[in-house]
Amino acid sequence: MDTDEIRRALTRMFHEILERNHGADGLLLAGIRTRGVPIAERLADHISQSEGAAVPVGRLDINLYRDDLSERPRVRVRPTTMPVDVAGRTVVLVDDVIYTGRTVRAALDAISDLGRPLRIQVAALVDRGHRELPIRADFVGKNIPTRQSELVRVRLAETDGVDDVSILEHGAA
Repeated sequence: MDTDEIRRALTRMFHEILERNHGADGLLLAGIRTRGVPIAERLADHISQSEGAAVPVGRLDINLYRDDLSERPRVRVRPTTMPVDVAGRTVVLVDDVIYTGRTVRAALDAISDLGRPLRIQVAALVDRGHRELPIRADFVGKNIPTRQSELVRVRLAETDGVDDVSILEHGAA
């Protein structure tokens, strides 16, 4: 995916989010660090321009909720920040890629520790398949079939200086 394809995918996603939720009222976009945050901010900007209403964007660090914590020698924990209370809101968890479902599971635990949302939905720029857990994205920018030996690399201008999505062989990143 190039810059234009990413833009079009995000445009489609924000329309789907608004349609499914009957507007922006009560929405909270929670970007999963690292690349989920700028995607959530872009979606919020689109929604704000379309609806004339600001949608709060939170930053969610799920590192301490991961089920592979013991396998990671060093974990960088960054703060989770939510500009509003999650209770009673529709929280849309936003990430760059959904793969096994384990990141979303960890994000569900992290959000639950912050309060009780009305509902939780999942948005991912890329769905590459290969689930290990029964988790799916409600909003997907693009489905990209991959082999498990491949890696989907998402780069965003905010974090990497360029917008693109590419498929690499493991070890080629």
